[in-house]
Amino acid sequence: MKKKLVLLGIVSLTILGCQQNNKKLNLKEVNTIITNGIIVTVDSASSLYPDGAIAIDGDKIVAIGTSAEINNKYQSQNVIDAKGKIVMPGMVNCHTHLSMTLFRGLADDLQLQDWLTKYIFPAEADFMNEEAVELGSQLAMIEMIHSGTTTFNDMYFYEDKVAQVAKKIGMRGVVSESLIDFPVPNSKNSDEGIAYIRKMVEKYKNDSLITVGLAVHSPYTCGPELIKKAKKVATELKLNFHMHIAETKWEVDTIYKLYKMTPVEYLDKLGVLDNKTIAAHGVWLTDKDIKVFAERGVSVAHNPECNMKLSSGAAPITKMLSMNCNVGLGTDGVASNNNLNMFEELHTMALLAKLSTGNPTSIPAETAIRIATINGAKLLGKQKEIGSLEVGKKADIIIINAVKPNTTPLYNVYSALVYAVSGNDVTDVMINGKFVMRNSALLNINEEEVMQKVRVKARLIAKKLKEKNPEHIFVNLLDSLQ
Repeated sequence: MKKKLVLLGIVSLTILGCQQNNKKLNLKEVNTIITNGIIVTVDSASSLYPDGAIAIDGDKIVAIGTSAEINNKYQSQNVIDAKGKIVMPGMVNCHTHLSMTLFRGLADDLQLQDWLTKYIFPAEADFMNEEAVELGSQLAMIEMIHSGTTTFNDMYFYEDKVAQVAKKIGMRGVVSESLIDFPVPNSKNSDEGIAYIRKMVEKYKNDSLITVGLAVHSPYTCGPELIKKAKKVATELKLNFHMHIAETKWEVDTIYKLYKMTPVEYLDKLGVLDNKTIAAHGVWLTDKDIKVFAERGVSVAHNPECNMKLSSGAAPITKMLSMNCNVGLGTDGVASNNNLNMFEELHTMALLAKLSTGNPTSIPAETAIRIATINGAKLLGKQKEIGSLEVGKKADIIIINAVKPNTTPLYNVYSALVYAVSGNDVTDVMINGKFVMRNSALLNINEEEVMQKVRVKARLIAKKLKEKNPEHIFVNLLDSLQ
């Protein structure tokens, strides 16, 4: 009898095991499952999952739900336990000049025109080449990934080199070669610049990470013929048209003296404003200007920290949003910020909006998150691909440690993200379905090697700057960092 019971027990366990195996076989295999996290989707319903999971296969999100729902339908060899962490879409940096990381702290506390003409333009002429752009963009992407940015919109020179760096690191980017009415590091004139852009368009056609754009610097550095010519090329090639617009009062006054119009009225008369136009800054906009932007579908890339540092002003983004003008968030370049930390930018944006309007309800935390994610995706024409966590969209995801002193206690996840979380709290970053950072370590580039190369380059820049501007207060601490 005892032997029969033992045999019966063995048979029962075998049947149970088979049933469990059969159940497991019925689960769909996916590349990655992120489970047990606080999922902030930023979808149209602002769906939240306090104990949620995401299934990722290839480069796309295939399912989002509670951990129980996802784990009962999917299995993976790569399961990420996000207990105590916030999972959200990656940040979209809508306006920056990545390679200018080489000029971080080089010329601070200056008026914009002095900053540009006495320091930045000369430094670019002396030092910006393919090697410098590669190095500067490497450092920039390292910084951006560490602080949760998954997509950037760059405006600079040698943008093919920026694209190559992004491909190597695994970052999503819009690379906009900049045109201007004087020779720049990689083109003697605008025709050479346009030829360069055409080659890039062909090279990165249908690329999974890289999108090519076209940029003109501003209405005061580019004449009307160049602006119209550039827009015609952008329209022909179906490219975003990226431009500094109404950044300073000086710009507004200068354009008015020349054309008796605001910069927006002037550009609208030239016929270059439409839903592919990205207006960087938009600080000095009239109500009429904002209405034109809204009617034409122009998006504004808001850069609050740069605008504050250069004393350009506070962009009226509360009014823009109320008038149905799309607003995304950017850092600008580090030469005028001085960092690429989108969480810091997010925090500053929300506070500046409240201060400048005198209204503490201006730009609520949830709205701020949307500006930094899905609005930025819309600005780039990529809202169907990125900017929110939804089935069918690209898996551009960041994971944030929420069990830290600065996030304790956690009452409201949006409040925590905007007012408490630091970029240093980001632990993991996935772009296009692949992790580019795990446990705060970048996977596809050697950070220490890049920083050492930047220090070597910075010595040369500092020496040249001192020769040209001996009166400039410049303390070189580079040697102490060896």
